[in-house]
Amino acid sequence: MNTTLHLIRHAEVEARYQGVFGGVIDMNLSPRGHDQSAALAKYLETVCLEAIFASPMKRVQQTLSPTLKQARPAPIILPKLYEVDFGDWTGLTFEEVKQRFGRSAYEWLQLLDEGTIPNAETVTAYRARIDSCLKEILAHSEGKTVAVFCHGGVIRMLLALLLDLPFAEMDRFEVEYTSITTVVLKPERARIQLSNFTPWRDLKS
Repeated sequence: MNTTLHLIRHAEVEARYQGVFGGVIDMNLSPRGHDQSAALAKYLETVCLEAIFASPMKRVQQTLSPTLKQARPAPIILPKLYEVDFGDWTGLTFEEVKQRFGRSAYEWLQLLDEGTIPNAETVTAYRARIDSCLKEILAHSEGKTVAVFCHGGVIRMLLALLLDLPFAEMDRFEVEYTSITTVVLKPERARIQLSNFTPWRDLKS
């Protein structure tokens, strides 16, 4: 019996937080983000979802909102499904990280894995937190098709857990705003069925 997980990243955030390490900042969507969320909801009309799980953060809840205007299961909010805490990098742009810390922010997965981002959540703690969410999701989802509305870093950690791969290697996966990455859990192994599909762009006529 296969279980299908649609891992959905939130839509574009408000302008002042674009291009920064937002992490645990509880920000809103931009006007374009709301448009992306509407396009996502329209696409999901064709997808039978038997359960929905979501991060409690505002940018995720606002992304989910148009989908909930359809006949959908009530979402299960997982309090621990929030984005990684970037510590001293929080609120900084990539260039500001370079200037202040002398490190390339493009290597953030590797640096988080190494524990070299000052005061950031450790990758061990992050992995354990997201793993607890994944266990709860799977406990309610065997043989079902479900959506998980969350964050880019969370999706990368979920992929690391589901595929049994190092978290630092997840920089190979592009996870754009309002994208869908679909993983099918088969008895023999997990398989990626869809990666970084963006209805707001990929279905644009």
